[in-house]
Parts: sequence; structure tokens; C-alpha cells
Amino acid sequence: MARLTGTRPAATRRWGSAAAFLLLLFTVQAAQKADFSGDSTAATINHSLTLLQRLQELLQNGNGSDSVLRVRSAASDEPKVFHTHQLLLSLQSEVFESLLRNQSVVTLYEPPETAALFEKFIRYLYCGGVSILLHQAIPMHQLASKYRVWGLQRGVAEYMRTHLASESSQGHVVGWYHYAVRVGDAALQESCLQFLAWNLSAVLGSAEWGSVSVELLLLLLERSDLVLHSELELYTAVEGWLSRRQPEAPVAERVLRAIRYPMIAPSQLFRLQAQSAVLARHRAAVQDLLFQAFQFHAASPLHFAKYFDVNCSMFLPRNYLAPSWGSQWVITNPARDDRSTSFQTQLGPSSHDAGKRVTWNALFSPRWLPVSLRPVYSDSAAGAIQPVRIEDGRPRLVITPAMSSPDFAGVSFQKTVLVGVRQQGRVLVKHAYSFHQSSDEAADFLVHADLQKRTSEYLIDNSLHLHIIIKPVYHSLIKVKK
Repeated sequence: MARLTGTRPAATRRWGSAAAFLLLLFTVQAAQKADFSGDSTAATINHSLTLLQRLQELLQNGNGSDSVLRVRSAASDEPKVFHTHQLLLSLQSEVFESLLRNQSVVTLYEPPETAALFEKFIRYLYCGGVSILLHQAIPMHQLASKYRVWGLQRGVAEYMRTHLASESSQGHVVGWYHYAVRVGDAALQESCLQFLAWNLSAVLGSAEWGSVSVELLLLLLERSDLVLHSELELYTAVEGWLSRRQPEAPVAERVLRAIRYPMIAPSQLFRLQAQSAVLARHRAAVQDLLFQAFQFHAASPLHFAKYFDVNCSMFLPRNYLAPSWGSQWVITNPARDDRSTSFQTQLGPSSHDAGKRVTWNALFSPRWLPVSLRPVYSDSAAGAIQPVRIEDGRPRLVITPAMSSPDFAGVSFQKTVLVGVRQQGRVLVKHAYSFHQSSDEAADFLVHADLQKRTSEYLIDNSLHLHIIIKPVYHSLIKVKK
């Protein structure tokens, strides 16, 4: 790498590199300002790739450099030295503009993880592009934030939001969430939280589950849109987390009280009381919840609702994938025609309703037309019908009970439809649509999906993978007396 010559004044060196850069830039801009004005012979001559190559060579060879960055790190005794050009660094970073205003040699101190990427970072300042891997996202975002390179910061944040589903050996979504909290990136924080909620079963069995913070665990346990096999699966994972982390008693008790024990069958609750060391250690903190859960399973829901407030999260099911709560539905060639299916679910989570089933009918239509787009007769041409394009329709999913019963009294049904997609070789939940008993369908179901394309991101091997979940919700019939 070429070094600075000490014979030229700094101002002369800066002007030489700036002039070379501006000459290249103006050459490209002049070629792109051709006045087309209907002249078929006009053309744009674009040498922007050549310009980028020249800029890379400036950085690589240090030709005409007028500033030096010395990057020191605790991981190495020797600093990394970069012969750079003040103009290019100042155009991208106001921090570098300030640092290099009155000096040509600057020493920077970076942690090992950001120092390892500093060459990539500087190359971005010259060329406007950089390639990164999953484990490099956070340190690259830190560099972009520290030196106020806002375009790179936004680009890395978008990379993180679009690569949540990427597979990595140790997992990365939990770490990205914690980082988003530290830097105050609300959009990335929410994207990570939603991904974890909709794909929690995959996270529970991964290495990153142990790195979940107390704050994140409590946020997840508050949510009713968690997608997992059962509440027992969640309790088992929480028990493992508590055993490894050994938090203080108040924290452990808050975590255990967030489990929805009424959603666990009595036989499983008895086994937990007999075998769970964590539950035995904190039994006093959750004894009231366990007793209430046994009462919930023993009594008629109508009778129970007279004395207890069931309009709370403790009695609200999450998105359970167990067969008693819904059914998977794989629709092959979904753009071809209408399809229908039937399935049964348990009437409610209470053991009193364990033997009662509800039959559901589901209808899928790939090209349902709203009333405003349906064919009508035109006055201008007798009997003519307005043309309707296939793409004017949108997918529709209708879910209705095939039966009615007096047992439905005091129970309403919330319906959730999960859409599975293949991302980075894994099948994950990309969308979740929820609608209440008062509606038979989700108004925005797959509204942006293009099912006509075999390469659609919503399809797996030209099939639409749905999982329909029915969540029975009990309602208090008599106001609870305080």
C-alpha cells in the first residue's frame, strides 16, 4: 500500500485527489445529460462501473491519498493503516469530515468485532456497496451509526429485517432484538419480536433460547399470538430457561405466573406438581393459579364464569398447533380453482368440554371478486358485460361452523390462519390472519399474494401451506362481585 509523501503540502494533495475524482464524476454526469427530446439517435453512455473500479483502486493503492486512518484494537498490538482521501470520506460521513478538517492523520479505537470489518466499511464509503454475513450485521450497523453513515445504517437494518429467517448455527434473532433495544430501533425490534412469536417452537429448541433476556421472555409470555404446539411445551422451555439462568426469586415468580395454567390438562398439571423441581421451589408463588386452573377444568364453564373473571389472558388460548385446536391444510395449485375442507376442534380448553367437538367448514377461493368488480351489464352496448381480468380477484378464505349447539352458550371463537413459507430452506410462519366469530373471513387475506406465479414467496412447491387454528374464548355471564 502506497504511503503519503511528505513533500507536498496537504492542501495541494487534497486538491489533486479531489480534482481527479470530480473529473471522473463530471465525465459520467455529462454523458448522462443527453437531451432525448424525441431524437431516436440519442443514447446514454454510462461508465459508472469504470468509475467505481477507479475509486476502488484509489483505496487499494493509496494513490493521491491525503489522509491516514490508524485503527487500533485490543485484539492486536499493530494498528490497521488506511491511506484514504478526505473528500470521499467527508462526502459520506460528517464525523470524518469533522475529524479530518484540521489533521491528516487520525487514530481510531475500535472493539475487535468492528475493527475486523473496518476495511469493508471504508470500501463502502468509496464504492457505495458492501457484502455482509449474518454475524457481521451488528458490528457493521455499529460502525455506520458511530460515523453517521446513515445510508449504510438503514441498509444494514433492512438486511436484518429481511434475514430473520436465515438459518445460523447459534441463532441470531434474539441477539438482533437485544441490539435493536439498545440502539432504539423500534422497527427492527418489532420485526424480531413478531418473528420470535410466530416461530416460537423453532426458537425453543435452539441454542439462542438460553440467551433470551428476562425482559424479552416476559414480553413473549404476555402475547396471545405465540405459535407453538401447546402451553405445556412453553412451560417446559421456561423451566429449562429458569434452571440455566437461576434468576432471583421475584423474577422467577413473575415468569412462572405468566404461564397460562388453565390451558394445560389436569393430568399434566398433576405431573408437573409431582416432578417439576422449578415448580416445587416456587410453589407458593403460583399455588393460587394452579388451584384456579383445577377449578376451571372441574366445573362447567358456565358455572365457573359466574364466579371468576374469564375475560383475561389466563383463559385465552395462544396459537396452539396441536390437532385439538385446528388443522393443517395444504392446497396444491391454489390458483386453479375453489377448494373446501372440513375439520373438528375441541369445543373449549376446559376438561368439562373435552369430549365435545365442533365441526368446521373452510372454503378457499383464489379469485373471489368483490361486489364492485363483479360483471354488470353495460347500457352503451346492449347486453355487453364489462370485461373482468383474473388479476382483479383476490384470494378468499371463509371458515364457518357446520353445526350449532346449546353448548356454544358463553363461548365465542377466534379464528387464526397461519401462512407458512419456505425461507432459507426452512418452513416458517410469514403471515397470521385473525378474525372473530362475528366474521367468517379475514378481510385482507393474502391481499398482496400473487398465487399465479409458481415462484411466489407464498407457495412451497406450488402449494399453499395453511394452518387454521380455532381459539375458543369463554365469557363471563355474570359480573364478578368484588
